[in-house]
Amino acid sequence: MIYLGADHGGFELKSKIKRFLDSLGYEYEDKGNMEYDKDDDYPEYAFAVAEAVGKRDDPSRAWKDRSKGILLCRSAGGVVVAANKVRGVSAIAVSDVKSAKHSREHNDANVIGLSGDWMTEEQAMHVVKVWLETEFSHDERHVRRIKMIREYEEND
Repeated sequence: MIYLGADHGGFELKSKIKRFLDSLGYEYEDKGNMEYDKDDDYPEYAFAVAEAVGKRDDPSRAWKDRSKGILLCRSAGGVVVAANKVRGVSAIAVSDVKSAKHSREHNDANVIGLSGDWMTEEQAMHVVKVWLETEFSHDERHVRRIKMIREYEEND
């Protein structure tokens, strides 16, 4: 399942991503905001998506079968900071195909943040597609580093 969330800064782009996911046959759940509100606060939607992903994701499964999240705000930075406060979430702000691919191959990111201000619809769709189709590399050094992060998270 893909969980989506956006504040006013990413609301329009989130709507376009939903149509794109429909066209590709992906299942998703929109965690808000459900209507445009120029005064809403991104942490609310970031936490909702991150909690859904953190509770349901199983890194031992193939990526296509895992829970994942797509968050949007003006910069992508705020939603990523908030999402990373939730146990079991590895959120990365991605700005292009290279960073989307890297976030999966090297970091096993289960949530991405996209900028509603700095990405075109075409860029966002390309980034989302590449991110959804990229498996974690399982290279020993990446596995070791992710394990270190998870152990720190568990002992915090």
